[in-house]
Amino acid sequence: PEAAKFKQATVNSLTIAILAAVTSTVIATLSALAMIRGRAFRGQAVTFGLINLPLMVPEIVTAVATLIFFASIGFERGLLSILLAHIVFCIPFAYLPIAARLQGISNVYEQAARDLYATPGQTFRLILFPMMLPGILSGFLLAFIISLDDFIITNFVKGAGVETLPTAIFGAVKQGIKPNIMAISTLMLAASILLVTISYLISRIGNNRD
Repeated sequence: PEAAKFKQATVNSLTIAILAAVTSTVIATLSALAMIRGRAFRGQAVTFGLINLPLMVPEIVTAVATLIFFASIGFERGLLSILLAHIVFCIPFAYLPIAARLQGISNVYEQAARDLYATPGQTFRLILFPMMLPGILSGFLLAFIISLDDFIITNFVKGAGVETLPTAIFGAVKQGIKPNIMAISTLMLAASILLVTISYLISRIGNNRD
């Protein structure tokens, strides 16, 4: 009887996780390029702190602050509010492996490309991006699994009648732990372990290539 509810919750979770992971990875990649390869600018340390703020602040505080912000601007809660909250929360998880990978790439490759009259766009597309790709993929997978598994922030900012898989499981557990809940929880745990392992292996492969 609960199959339709869990199916829709799964679709919502996957849609939000994919969009949040893609967006946060793009923002994290641009941020890493600006912070590491760009020129030093005033307030760089503050910017670095803001990027990593969701990692330092307890998730419940982030959830409450996000809810207050949405309420203060009159933003309607629903799938879009969950997506925006997840993007902000996932940025540092995508940023760390991308920044670590970029720091490990010597700038002599870019200097050689410029000596050969490559434009900045060609240098990034043909030299820097392929070398950054393991870190970008690792950051994407981490952001994806963080968004997919998130419950606290989602539970605060979701609208009435909107469910993701973690919130649907939480609601079903209140009525008792059934076999279907055990099966879904096991699958989510297995997926989390698999994606984290793949992220780690991709990062290791990139380092070994160096």
